[in-house]
Amino acid sequence: MYAAIRSATLLGTRGTPIVVEAHVGSGIPAFTVVGLPDEGCRESRDRVRAALLSSGLEWPNRRITVNLAGTGERKGGAGMDLAIAIGLLVAQEIIHPSVVEKMAFIAELGLDGSLRPTAGMAPLVDAVTDYEVVVAGSGVGESMLARPPRLHGVATLRELVEVLTNNQPWPEIDYRPIRVVEDFIADLADVRGQHSARLALEVSASGFHHMLMVGPPGAGKSMLARRLPGLLPRLTEDEAFTCAMVRSAAGLSSAVAVATSPPFRSPHHSVSMAAMVGGGSSHIRPGELSLASHGVLFLDEMGEFAPTVLDALRQPLEEGVVSIARAHSSVTMPAKCLLVAATNPCPCGAGTPTRCHCTLHAKQRYLRRFSGPLLDRFDIRMHLVKPSTTDLTSDVPGESSAVVAQRVAHVHAVSLERQGCLNSAISAEHLADVAPLSREAMVWLRRKLDEGQLSGRGYHRIRRVARTLADMHGEYEVINSEWVETAISMRVAVVSQTEFH
Repeated sequence: MYAAIRSATLLGTRGTPIVVEAHVGSGIPAFTVVGLPDEGCRESRDRVRAALLSSGLEWPNRRITVNLAGTGERKGGAGMDLAIAIGLLVAQEIIHPSVVEKMAFIAELGLDGSLRPTAGMAPLVDAVTDYEVVVAGSGVGESMLARPPRLHGVATLRELVEVLTNNQPWPEIDYRPIRVVEDFIADLADVRGQHSARLALEVSASGFHHMLMVGPPGAGKSMLARRLPGLLPRLTEDEAFTCAMVRSAAGLSSAVAVATSPPFRSPHHSVSMAAMVGGGSSHIRPGELSLASHGVLFLDEMGEFAPTVLDALRQPLEEGVVSIARAHSSVTMPAKCLLVAATNPCPCGAGTPTRCHCTLHAKQRYLRRFSGPLLDRFDIRMHLVKPSTTDLTSDVPGESSAVVAQRVAHVHAVSLERQGCLNSAISAEHLADVAPLSREAMVWLRRKLDEGQLSGRGYHRIRRVARTLADMHGEYEVINSEWVETAISMRVAVVSQTEFH
């Protein structure tokens, strides 16, 4: 007695369709799950057995073999419980195979026979939208993010069996509809002073350039970073859909809403490698890097993050995706985000030679957390100082986020029309065509390269920032030396060598 039931498993941020094969035969009673299941899948035996008995259905006291077919990668989670239960009922001829031939089942089973949603309902349902999908009633709202043409929500296994065997109508489930929300973002008008930092923030948003702010506590680093999403354009429909899928795969409670505001993620400095870039011991889940896709990833107190976690960001920042490889699986997840970091110039935070109390060894150990290749990926590196008393006590608000956002949107439109991408993503081979330099600007950059002040990557990044500065000032052709010099001035050393003496 054999049955094949459609379901799906979660791999990173995407769902993968699988076929749950169930065989009930003679032999010593046993329950075996094959097909690279994780521990959660193996535990399905006890959940499915208790759910069937609680629903007044018979548990076959025979030899049961369940195979998770369809992919050579490890399957994880409890979302296949319902498919296994339906497979056993079909194998026992309680449900006719033709009834479920064009259906897919995704839900976890409670011991009382109730159906529960699992993490990643949206990408799981998205993987089987060619079929009539059955999910837990409480998971219908999140499942609707995948926009399936046919979706049914059921509260209990007993209720589902009645529908499939007695031609009962599908139950009507009350669920929270998908909401389109715009998150509250603080206004840039709240920032007093910091004129250079405000300009750097606008340049960062206009070209999607990674930015590092160095300054003592109270200089306004976190305040500026948290206002950056308000300068970015609202998410497109595709971007909002991608962000919703990632949140669903991560199991966040906000997955039933589609946000139009760029996401803002600010992980604590104790975050692990897996929590930052994604991963996991049993099955791979998205990390903060993927959750910040199309938005801002803010690393406050970057000097307190583990160096291995910081260096793990280098490749994803270049490629816009993060690839996680395991022995039985390899997953690629989105990681196209704007990295903004803030750090103190030294452990005590004072920074200036006259006020700093750190020893030379403490400073050197603090700086070793920032590898050169990581620092080289920040297009903008700015030193901030505490605002003056006059600025802090002024009642005159600064320029609002709405005004700056209009200028940022204009630069985005210009760059997308010219080269099809934002300025930070211009490839090295296209820089000569997209960002041509005047003779004076080229001489200036050559001198910096000869003096060893710029690496090859830094040279390309300076040209991209200069392209953004020129676009901001309406100069869309040749880039003159003024913008190159300004771009270099926005790329200062994290700590001056004189501060070690």
